[in-house]
Amino acid sequence: MLHTSYIELSKHALNHNLQFLKHKLNPAVRYSMVIKGNAYGHGLESILPMVEEAGIDHFAVFSVDEAMRAHKIKQKYCEIMIMGFIDDEYMEWAIEHDVSFYVFTMERLRAVVRVARKTTRPARIHIELETGMHRTGFLPHELTEVAEILTKNDKILFLEGLCTHFAGAEHMGNFDRVTRQLKRFQRTCRWFHDFGLKPRFRHVACSAGLLNFPDSAMDLVRIGIANYGFWPSEETRMLHLRENGNLPRDPLQRVLSWKSKILSVNHVQEGEYVSYGKSYITNRDSLIAVVPVGYSYGFSRNLSNLGHVLVRGKRATVVGSVNMNMMVIDVTDIEDVKVNDEVVLIGRQGNNTITVSSFSDMNNSMNYELLTRLPQEIPRYRVD
Repeated sequence: MLHTSYIELSKHALNHNLQFLKHKLNPAVRYSMVIKGNAYGHGLESILPMVEEAGIDHFAVFSVDEAMRAHKIKQKYCEIMIMGFIDDEYMEWAIEHDVSFYVFTMERLRAVVRVARKTTRPARIHIELETGMHRTGFLPHELTEVAEILTKNDKILFLEGLCTHFAGAEHMGNFDRVTRQLKRFQRTCRWFHDFGLKPRFRHVACSAGLLNFPDSAMDLVRIGIANYGFWPSEETRMLHLRENGNLPRDPLQRVLSWKSKILSVNHVQEGEYVSYGKSYITNRDSLIAVVPVGYSYGFSRNLSNLGHVLVRGKRATVVGSVNMNMMVIDVTDIEDVKVNDEVVLIGRQGNNTITVSSFSDMNNSMNYELLTRLPQEIPRYRVD
């Protein structure tokens, strides 16, 4: 094994999730799969061909770098949308390669006009509206100028979309705030329509928006974390199960499994400190194994003395501090552990499962954060 760990991506789980989510949509709604953050840690280059095979042909990224990576590996025609960062010097590349992108400041809108005058095709832009997130987006007092620029430059600017972003649709504590955002967005869309500007897409819904606020699914949805088998929040999962009765199994299936192997096995006497410092001392004669994965590979140091992995189908506790390149686990109660035994960091082994959510609960983190910390260098393999 060249690398110290590897990731498996389940084609079956991915297809299942896509079908479950698409079933919630009107067939006329365009499905955009969000592959930012290295496809939520799953590997952009690995996941995109699998998604294309499943019939998805619209992808949302955050940056030009991600757009270029997606454009390089796509097997057939698909649309790419940049939701965030794009420097002026790369606008021409985006326009010429038919990549659409968000515009949310007057400076950027004016820059697009300047660049689009030099390109051979119009710029496909999404006007992002500020509706209550207070992060990016045009404010109400700027809209008249935005509309006038779009109208004046209709030969070089194509209004691909009007969009906004929900400020916490995954939690019902934000219900009033999200509902106000949706109403503001709908009102502003009508204003643009009355001005004579009709976008190709109106889009608001993310995974949590689709699941918790189904009316937010307009002309296009931007689905991220749910594609990969993770709920935007435990609250969202519970709400869905309550509304749909006691389902025999979770309707979302985890696509990713993360595995390594035992590097060494050592006997340690009772009363000895393990790993750096004095955070863990053995309370019995113990069998201690080393796994060649540490915080530089995405296994958080905060999981020291808290995390678990699976060995021979049983749960083993991480003991001592997680190192940069290694962690130590207690396998005293697991029979016949030996060097090169498989270790599951995320996934199933036997009748037991380690979930990203279990990491999150112990680490006070989110599925999103832990997944996107998985290094790009870890090899990803497709499994059926």
